Amino acid sequence: MLTHAQLHDAVTLLPFLANTDSPVAREFAAATALVNFPAGATIFEAGDVCHTLAILAVGQVRVFTIGETGREITLYRFERGESCILSTSCILSEREFPAIAVVEQAARAYAIPHTVFQTWINTYQVWRSYSFDLLARRFASVLTVLDEVAFRRMDTRIAELLLRSIAPAAPTPPAPILPLIPVLHLTHQQIAAELGTSREVVSRILADFAEQGLVQQARGRIAITDQAGLARRVG
Repeated sequence: MLTHAQLHDAVTLLPFLANTDSPVAREFAAATALVNFPAGATIFEAGDVCHTLAILAVGQVRVFTIGETGREITLYRFERGESCILSTSCILSEREFPAIAVVEQAARAYAIPHTVFQTWINTYQVWRSYSFDLLARRFASVLTVLDEVAFRRMDTRIAELLLRSIAPAAPTPPAPILPLIPVLHLTHQQIAAELGTSREVVSRILADFAEQGLVQQARGRIAITDQAGLARRVG
């Protein structure tokens, strides 16, 4: 059961709970529990039965699959205010979880028992709208992943991943002596797992980038020396 403060935070994620005296809000407060997951924890493995729907209040979870060759590919991530569409689908269809969900950033989630969630879907339009909107948006992102895997060159995808991984730069002095060079703490294996390819392919492409002066490599680190050049590779 949620406290008043916990329910108030849930309202910021799920605005349809704003009327805390409504039946849907009262049932949410009574049936939901806050649970914590440390970074690195596996929430679901392939073949698991989904007994709970989790809506993240804090943190980030990566959902991925592993092919017969052992290669990983990221399907999507979900963060604050979002839930895992595969667990939603499994609860509604009563099927087993088909992928793996791992916590990347320590998470806290509103956990709803699957039987309660099924009842809410059948009873409350707001829960149906929330769930179907989430399914539609995440399905579109998965289609984007499939499109990239099928039709985009791997060097283009790696260049895009490197650029996307650069954190926003902190404010610099008015006249810096030297330009700041972004350094990414990424291994070749991490990039391969993210993009669904082999470590050898990633190593070959990054070596090519290094020869062109786009990056410099060290163990577990990649320095981006020419962001404009990488952007041209993305096109």
